[in-house]
Amino acid sequence: MLISSLRLPAIAALFAFVTLAASAQSPAAPDAMPTVLYGAAYYNEYMPAEADGQPALRAARLEKDVAMMKAAGISVVRMGESTWSLWEPEDNHFEYAWMDHVVEAMGKAGIKVVMGTPTYSVPTWMAHAHPEILVVPQGGKENVSYGMRQNMDTDNPVYRFYAQRLIANMVGHYKDNATVIGWQIDNETGSYGAFNPDVFAGFVQHLKKKFVTTDALNKAWFLNYWGQDVNGWENMPTPDRATSTSYKLEWSRWQQMRVTDFLSWQAGLVRANRGPNQFVTQDYGSMMKMDVNEPAVAQALDIVANNVYHGTQDHLDGAFQSEQSDFARSLKHTNFLITETNAQTLGWDSAGQFPPYDGQIRLDVYTYLSSGANMVEYWHWHSIHAGQETYWKGVLSHDLEPNRAYAEVSKTAHELQRIGPKLVDLKIKNQVAILYSVDAANGIRIMPYEQHAPGWTPGRSDNSYGDQVLQLHRALYEANVGVDFVFASSADLAKELAQYKLVLVPSLYIATDEQLRAISEYVKGGGHVLMNFKSGFANENSAVRWQRAPGPLREAAGLSYQEFSNLEKPLGLKGDPYHVGPENKVSAWAEFLLPEHAETVASYDHPFFGQWPAITRNHFGSGELEYVGTQLSPELEAQVVREALKGAGLTGPDQQLPATVRVKHGTNREGKKLHYYLNYSSNLATFTYTYGPGQDLLGASGTNGIQTSQSITLKPWDLVIVEEGK
Repeated sequence: MLISSLRLPAIAALFAFVTLAASAQSPAAPDAMPTVLYGAAYYNEYMPAEADGQPALRAARLEKDVAMMKAAGISVVRMGESTWSLWEPEDNHFEYAWMDHVVEAMGKAGIKVVMGTPTYSVPTWMAHAHPEILVVPQGGKENVSYGMRQNMDTDNPVYRFYAQRLIANMVGHYKDNATVIGWQIDNETGSYGAFNPDVFAGFVQHLKKKFVTTDALNKAWFLNYWGQDVNGWENMPTPDRATSTSYKLEWSRWQQMRVTDFLSWQAGLVRANRGPNQFVTQDYGSMMKMDVNEPAVAQALDIVANNVYHGTQDHLDGAFQSEQSDFARSLKHTNFLITETNAQTLGWDSAGQFPPYDGQIRLDVYTYLSSGANMVEYWHWHSIHAGQETYWKGVLSHDLEPNRAYAEVSKTAHELQRIGPKLVDLKIKNQVAILYSVDAANGIRIMPYEQHAPGWTPGRSDNSYGDQVLQLHRALYEANVGVDFVFASSADLAKELAQYKLVLVPSLYIATDEQLRAISEYVKGGGHVLMNFKSGFANENSAVRWQRAPGPLREAAGLSYQEFSNLEKPLGLKGDPYHVGPENKVSAWAEFLLPEHAETVASYDHPFFGQWPAITRNHFGSGELEYVGTQLSPELEAQVVREALKGAGLTGPDQQLPATVRVKHGTNREGKKLHYYLNYSSNLATFTYTYGPGQDLLGASGTNGIQTSQSITLKPWDLVIVEEGK
């Protein structure tokens, strides 16, 4: 049964009904798991149908895989999210037997299942019958061709009809299955660059609702520049070659709203059809994307999940995993899931094959748990024998036999069987936060201050704002200071900020007056702020403020400026005030700061730029705002952050640990304090334990005593977890 456009009003009504029906159901709790879940994505359907003349290899492989998982101690698998073509091989013909026997086998082995809705990869029959569901890219006149996943317009009512029918059938089929504990909606969802007619029509409706009249739009966006005033909504131009920074920023918001709407819609469908003990999650696919409003999406979820890929071998230091975990935990102020992370090697080709050193797979798991994860899963269990991700290897290599990775996973799993109940639902209370703004990220992308190398590298950002966030987070991470994220879009930003003693602010280029006043009031009330350049420069419409920079922050910062310059080459700070030697460097940008009440902390070592401070500090009310008017090298940033920590009274013995040792703290659900000490090094590391006496949870017997002031030596890529008390 192929649908026609005549049925679209009925489809829209069905969407609304499903959303309303779902709202009455209470969500599953994200912090009510009995123990840590540990496993991998599993795709029996990806196994060769036969090999060497041996039929039924998939069935035989399932039996062997489940036996290996059970022996290893695997407790959870994620399945089903990538194969709509098997769930519905023909229009309105659903198949479940191929998955039912896998779920049954997992259930018999005591392995839980998180099932995924396969809506990110449409089947060929649908694309053939309805090519209008495929993405039309901005600037393009034709739909993209079939072949890649995530190639559909998620707003398209025809696509949504099929997705709704599939989800209702799938979830209803498994709603009473005790093995299926949760639903992952879609997969690493984004806007996919869709510029289809319905997407633009939706954007115009959004503008009507926000601005009401085109006259208000023209004034807010300064569209009299180059005579671009819009006179009547029917004349609204498309953004293909838009030069308006306001237009570009609002279009980025529209993409985020589309993602939020789609995932909220899916969450509603699942809730309307799920069992009472099944949770709803979404695997963000690494956070801080430009086209995703992660806090808004999180409101529709029971539990936040994330897919995190990172460097290995000499590049494994836990920093990126911790940044992503801190962000995920901050979205709902509670525990989260890791639905994908490195097993062996990564890559859409064979040029990035860097298998982890011995101990790194295990250490990686505890890196996530020490930040509040309640589940860690690999992508994936077995390596795929053909296709784009042939070299994105799983726990098992292509020979599907036990190996070095399997042995380390097994060791870790058996540890978690023993101590998982003591680690699950870790509660973390931090005194430092990073203020994050997706609007600022997009504003800087639209008007960049530096060239940024394109492309994806595990553990790296793909934009300048993200680089700042990573650098600030790394500085705190290497100082062994726990950190949360606060979101500029928060409904009560002042209340969020008030929970912390120190707030770090990457370039808040786009901000409302209210957001900037909230920061000022936070400082006035006793808070400490370390703020980067370009903050407060443009308003919520990406229009530069017409009062002297930094606008409403001027009094709290105790400075102003009228000029700025790109830096053609790095400069030093006069006198190397932070004692970083060759890394005493700033680059890319310099604001000509004019202190009004602020004191100069550091100046440029340059005959011209040396007229102005590079870093200032201002006492305002009971608090302090330190302003950095340039881009600091990572080493210089680290020292500036450490000085800010001292000023806020947030330093202690954790800052005296060896350079390769990270420590994280929390309280388990028994009310006992946990201290994770992790050694990211191929060398031994020795330190003095400074907290209350307790037990080494990873000790062979689980009862190894640890005393205050005891010297502890960590092996390479190893850790100790101390639980205070008897």
